[in-house]
Order: sequence, then structure tokens, then C-alpha cells
Amino acid sequence: MHPILPPFPTTRLRRMRRTPALRDLAQENRLSVKDLIWPIFITDVPGADVEVSSMPGVVRKTLTGAVRAAAEAAELGIPAICLFPYTDPAVKTEACEMAWDPENITNRVIRAIKAEVPDIAIMTDIALDPYNANGHDGLVRDGIIVNDETVECLVRMAIAQAEAGADILGPSDMMDGRIGAMRAALEAAGHQDVTILSYAAKYASAFYGPFRDAVGASGALKGDKKTYQMNPGNSDEALRLVARDLAEGADMVMVKPGMPYLDICRRVKDSFGVPTFAYQVSGEYAMLMAAIRNGWLDHEKVMLESLIAFRRAGCDGVLTYFAPEVAKILNEG
Repeated sequence: MHPILPPFPTTRLRRMRRTPALRDLAQENRLSVKDLIWPIFITDVPGADVEVSSMPGVVRKTLTGAVRAAAEAAELGIPAICLFPYTDPAVKTEACEMAWDPENITNRVIRAIKAEVPDIAIMTDIALDPYNANGHDGLVRDGIIVNDETVECLVRMAIAQAEAGADILGPSDMMDGRIGAMRAALEAAGHQDVTILSYAAKYASAFYGPFRDAVGASGALKGDKKTYQMNPGNSDEALRLVARDLAEGADMVMVKPGMPYLDICRRVKDSFGVPTFAYQVSGEYAMLMAAIRNGWLDHEKVMLESLIAFRRAGCDGVLTYFAPEVAKILNEG
């Protein structure tokens, strides 16, 4: 309920906007460095550690570069980084065996970061697309993305990442039943303390294009992902998906993309009251950076405004490629 206010001029709502000090006192939501997760792209492909053409300022990192990025994040106070691999097309197969190989680039980077920057939380991505010759998040059989066989692969992937030292597993595949299967396998393998941040409400969005460039999945993808990712026209379904993943053992949940789906963030937070995150995805970043580089938007102001929107919508944190820039601004006060 909204309070009944006395009429003007007894009530002048501009009074609390008159000075910076008064505005600070009345501010309802704040952005902190502790709200940020920094997604980084990693690779062991010679020559691939370059700027992603559709994501200005975002560079794929070698193992050494990833360790440096983790150290930078820790120095800035960013609590977590998230790893996304760019893999050599030559190692991609229809069976996706490299996804759970202990020596794949993700697992080697996890171990290297834990050895050098042990206190930063490492989040990973669990989906088959970086290793899939078909570019899909799941196994493809006769043109169909099969669910149950894919879940078996995702469980192997989860265990391999947990054994490498991952703190947070991020299943982004949208297969049915994968959270319960992963949680049971983690418990059985003695990884009961590994956290799951489920991409519970991940939409079949047109905003992922630059990300697919970054991980090398664009050219490989055959068809689309509409049989497993959510219909952008649905919102009640998102609540059912979140409820299911929480019941199966997810500790936190994600809405993806971010700004076009702030209504979903708010509904999820209000309905469940659990740690709720959003991903300011590659397309959102690319749009803002294009306008910034053309001089149409103020870089610092638009970054901060775009991120406070997530806090206002109820998010506890956000994955954003702007994380280190924003952290520096916030740390400077």
C-alpha cells in the first residue's frame, strides 16, 4: 500500500531531491562492488586471445591472462568471476567429450586461479555448446536436442568442474531435470558444498549473438534453441521453472537476458525471496558500447544506470562485462 500524502503545498516531493546529500539519504537502492560477477572468456587456441569483434573492449584470455584477471578482480573487491571457454573447432564433436575432460581449458584455468588467487569465487558455465559440433547446449540426435542423455553429460561436466575447484556451477543449458541430477551427483561425490546458480529462466533471445561469437558457437549452430530455452512471451512459466530448480537443489537462480526481462527479476524475487541474479548479456553490452563509442551516451553514467536497474528490480547481483570498470568507479567513491 502507498501512504496517503497531504496535498500540495504541504507535500513537496522535490524537497528530498534538492541537494546531493538529501538525494543520498532518500536513495532506495544502491550498487556495490559486491553485487558484481565478472564474466571472462578463456582460450588455449593460438591467436584467439584477441578482442571479440562484436564486444568492444572484451578480449579472450589465455590461462595466464585469466589468472591476472582473477587477481585484478580480487584487488577491486569483485567477489566472483565466471569462465566461458572458446575452444578449437577441431576438438568439437557431436558427443562433446571435451566438456568433462579434466584437462580442458576451463578446468585448467580453475586450478590455476585457485593456486594463485584462492579467495575469489570461481563460477563456471555448464552447457555443451562450446564443445558441440552442432553448436547446441545439448546432444543432437536426428535433429532433436535430446534431454536425458544431455543431462548425463552435464552431470559429468559438473563433477569435473567441482573436482577442479569451482565454487559455483552455472547450468545454462535449460534441460529438464539437470539440477536434481547434478545435486545428487555432487552429494555422492563428496562435493556437497559446491553451489549451484541455476540459469532457471533463460530465454531464447536475440541478444546472445555477440556471446556466440566470443565462444565460437555462431558458425557451428544449426537451427535455433527454442525447444529448450524460454519463449520471450512467457512470464508465468519462468516462475514454474524457478520453483522446479529450487526444489531440485539450486542455491541461487538466474534470469537471462537482463534489462529486457527486469519484470521477470522482480517477479522471481517477490515470489521466492531467494538469491536472484541476472545476466547483462553480450547484446546488451554491445548495444551500450556501440552508442558509447559513437558519443551518443555517456560511458560512466549509462553503465551505472543500467546496473542500478537490476538492483531496483530485486536482483542481489548481476553478471556484467562492465564489472572491472564499474568496480573502479565505485571504489573511488
